[in-house]
Amino acid sequence: RTVQRRMTDASFLVERFPRVWRALGAGLISAGHARVICDAGEHLDDPAARDAYAGEVLGFAETESPNRVARMARRVAERYQSRPIGERHKDARAKRGVWVKDLPDGMAELGMCGPAALVHGAFDRITAMAKTVQEQTVQEQTNPTAPGTDAAAQARESAFGPAADKKHDGTAAKDPRTLSQIRADLTLDLLLTGIPAGHDTAAGLLAAITATVSVTVPVITLMGAGTTPAELNGRTPIDPDTARRLAGAASGWDRILTHPITGALLTVDRYRPGADLKRHLRARDQRCRFPTCGYPPSDCDIDHHHDAAHGGATTAENLGHLCRRHHTLKHQTPWHVEPLADGLYAWTSPTGRTYIDTPPAPHTITFTEDDTPPPF
Repeated sequence: RTVQRRMTDASFLVERFPRVWRALGAGLISAGHARVICDAGEHLDDPAARDAYAGEVLGFAETESPNRVARMARRVAERYQSRPIGERHKDARAKRGVWVKDLPDGMAELGMCGPAALVHGAFDRITAMAKTVQEQTVQEQTNPTAPGTDAAAQARESAFGPAADKKHDGTAAKDPRTLSQIRADLTLDLLLTGIPAGHDTAAGLLAAITATVSVTVPVITLMGAGTTPAELNGRTPIDPDTARRLAGAASGWDRILTHPITGALLTVDRYRPGADLKRHLRARDQRCRFPTCGYPPSDCDIDHHHDAAHGGATTAENLGHLCRRHHTLKHQTPWHVEPLADGLYAWTSPTGRTYIDTPPAPHTITFTEDDTPPPF
């Protein structure tokens, strides 16, 4: 069977990717490079497309490791696919499933095939839980009197047996399990009981940890006008429908601007401001920034003065609080706002008159080094 498999692989390489075979024979790439290039282009049926794909990837493969080539090859292969990834994903979803493979020494392997975004998200959540368990064990070791320490240790011991020997001073030794072993324990725990029983930490429930995935999607694809696939965690293409759903449900997303010819990164910014920027804007504005309006920030929108769709940055200089009425007024009428230095805004009315809006001075309390700060 081993000889048969190797002969099949060799036939596949020679007949379908002769350019890769010649590069391998010339010593320009390794067997690992050839394998990942063939795997990524396996589903390319058109010989001309396969040859063009191989030629494009080989230039990159001669100077990079197989691991990096694999990511690049998947990206390039998508451009030569005859069917869009959305159609292929619908067909591939029909093959999802779960299976068990028996192993020696009383062990077994549980495998699963499913949508990449969900599988990567599940793995990310399990990893975050496992790291939390490791960190909590170290905290128990350094602070054995912390609330819930004994309960957490007893719960773990009842669920999975003694996790570690006790030190002579009564404190818990570091959990001897590797990160991979804790992932396995947590996965079985979740599948069998629905909750990470025996692993809830004193700092907070592991069940509250959520999954995180990173999706890069071209803006044209996000708008539904393009077919270039999105990428999950920078390594595997996913269908545009899944990418749009994830983008629509995200609390924020980064905009990456690249050169239209070279593809070089120009700048990165975020459409929705983060928590630190929001706090800064609330402290600076304290109200709607339209002249004479006094709506508090909690009842206002955070507006991009220079529209983000036309290159406006998500920065303190280009953001300000506007109540819904004046936010609409800015976009739907001839009123125009221009941010100035030090948080000043210059509003120009339809008649051409300019009004300067100054942010209110924050209330401050000053005390010397010898004074005791008042309680807040």
